[in-house]
Amino acid sequence: MSAAENSKSFDEDSRLKVNASADDSRRRLLLDLFQAGLTRVDGRRCVADALYDHSRLTGGRKVWVAAVGKAAASMALGAHDVLGASIGRVLVITKDDHITPEVSRLPGIELYESAHPIPDERSLAAGKRLLQWVDELPPEADPMFLISGGASSLVEVLEDGLTLQDLEKLNAGGLAQGVAIGELNARRSNLSRIKGGRLTARLHGRPAHAMFISDVPGDDPDVIGSGLLGQLKGTVDSVRRDIVASVRDAMEAVRLAAGERGLGATAAVRRFDGDAVRLATRFAHELCLNEAQVCVWGGESTVQLPPNPGRGGRNQHLALAVAKLICGQPKLALLAAGTDGTDGPTEDAGAIVDGETFSRISLAGLDADECLARADANPALAASGDLIHTGPTGTNVGDLVIGLNVSPETAHAAIQRYRRAQERAL
Repeated sequence: MSAAENSKSFDEDSRLKVNASADDSRRRLLLDLFQAGLTRVDGRRCVADALYDHSRLTGGRKVWVAAVGKAAASMALGAHDVLGASIGRVLVITKDDHITPEVSRLPGIELYESAHPIPDERSLAAGKRLLQWVDELPPEADPMFLISGGASSLVEVLEDGLTLQDLEKLNAGGLAQGVAIGELNARRSNLSRIKGGRLTARLHGRPAHAMFISDVPGDDPDVIGSGLLGQLKGTVDSVRRDIVASVRDAMEAVRLAAGERGLGATAAVRRFDGDAVRLATRFAHELCLNEAQVCVWGGESTVQLPPNPGRGGRNQHLALAVAKLICGQPKLALLAAGTDGTDGPTEDAGAIVDGETFSRISLAGLDADECLARADANPALAASGDLIHTGPTGTNVGDLVIGLNVSPETAHAAIQRYRRAQERAL
């Protein structure tokens, strides 16, 4: 079975809670484009493809696999698809509810569910086990590490004298202040005995292979997972590091998928970051002025949380801000969602908004401006029927924002055109 065949999409019936009166064709099109991006960066597919491409034959040696992050289960399956019986042990450390039945049946599997985005005692237990796992590596085994976003919170071994409360304070404070992910990861590594390349140093120069799904600017292994398998200056390092997926890959897949549907598309050159409301203004402006029918952006925004914030995440906050700006525009719609299937402390990945979202919120008796001020976008977008729910996606490359500037009729025609092409191909 090929890696592409192994890649699984999320349940279509649960992807969008949509108001019955809302136009569906543009939303269906946006979800199809989002799915194309997710498929390209699926952890199982990307790890398997990388191993095939690099012809990583084991020569009869056993491979020990440690997978850490939100995409850990998916990445572990990708390694097993290629290496099969060559794998001796598999350690998977991932977020709650991200362990699939298939990965739980792998031979030699050891599973840990841990905390995200705020670490807890399980994070310390998982970090201790990861450290022991490295120390237990037998001479005849080749270590392989599969690292994805979320690892910073999921595993930790603190420096002497520090407590879990110190770690919780750092993470909660950074999230509330809207600290960029690179800076937050640097702060995390300063407290850690395994971050910032210190776990790498524990290998004492032993050859290893590390593969990363990147959710950070620059796709730097010294930043992904707070440098869990990064380099530590002044130490011998024989780790081979491969980035197998990034937000750029997802963006390019969306652009190509739009073209396959007969739509002109453009993808931003640079990854976005910064304040979600400021970015909303930029995206709405570019969507209106760009000649392309589909605009794609990738990155991560931040939200400065007020005291006692409401429910929502950065993508919902950004989408609600865009909804205000495109109010009354019949051809505009925008999707903002986390590729990991989560957005802040909610069960939703993000939202799709259009020119009528603001009106639907008002009809529901809510004030969208007040919701933005309280960082309480989730109730507003739930009332307007605009939330996207995916569940765990098996990847994590940051956030995708996809803008659409077409009529419902054009969107419908694009969907039908692609379906006919697929039927002919079969």
